[in-house]
Amino acid sequence: MVSGVCQGTLGELYQGPLRAGPEPDIAVVSFPVDRHSWVHFTPGADPPSPLPLGEKSATAAGLFLRHFGLTLPPGRWSAHSELRVGVGMASSTADIVATLRCLFRVFGLPYDLDVVLGILSAIERSDSVFLDEFALHLSGRHQVVRRLGTDLGFHTAYVTEPGTVDTTAVTGELVEHYRRRGEEYERCLAELLKGFASRDPVVTARAATTSAVLSQAVLPKATFDALLARRERFGADGVFVAHTGRVIGYLFRSRPGPDVKADVSAFFRSQGHQCSFVQGGYG
Repeated sequence: MVSGVCQGTLGELYQGPLRAGPEPDIAVVSFPVDRHSWVHFTPGADPPSPLPLGEKSATAAGLFLRHFGLTLPPGRWSAHSELRVGVGMASSTADIVATLRCLFRVFGLPYDLDVVLGILSAIERSDSVFLDEFALHLSGRHQVVRRLGTDLGFHTAYVTEPGTVDTTAVTGELVEHYRRRGEEYERCLAELLKGFASRDPVVTARAATTSAVLSQAVLPKATFDALLARRERFGADGVFVAHTGRVIGYLFRSRPGPDVKADVSAFFRSQGHQCSFVQGGYG
């Protein structure tokens, strides 16, 4: 059996324009999470079974085979994912990347990031889950502007609000929002990059909070105001959101103790949600 694995995200620490201007590119600093998508291939005598992760993964596999002039050997596909669809956890990008990583291993080929980016660009906007580090990434152009390393990590408490978001459907509204608030986003991104450069989780969390506040003006989360108002009480260093999704939560630079977990859980439950605790980032 051969497998490919890709992490997902808990939304973003930043989503906004790369710089203020009339035609802003959508830039993201995705927030990687220790939750994954898996794709497995078991060689066998039967013809190749259909890919189990949907149309986008099947398209990615077809583009891969066409690029290298290959044909799938007989065998069976299977898959598993911990990532919810349509809520901002980069589920579809992670599915595609896991599929491609599996295919590289099936054929004994070295992993080629340029091929992965080329295939992603033919299918969808993407998060930077194809990298195993933080990055400032232009999601529409599939361009890595700056690699930000693996020095920072956070403990999180998060929930997923009801519903899903179609990223493509809200792109125009987002771009118009970025035009109106471009200078605020520019200052926010500068602070975030300063936090990464100095390996300072407090500065980074503060900038993530600013990005989340700005996002609230265009794609609001129902629990955001209550969450933000209780941040200091719970000792959280910041808040984060899936800017075009439904995930929202707290950032802690240190692991919260049992009492804090209980208090945070009670708060989220009072809002109608069951919270989860998970490690985000790398450090």
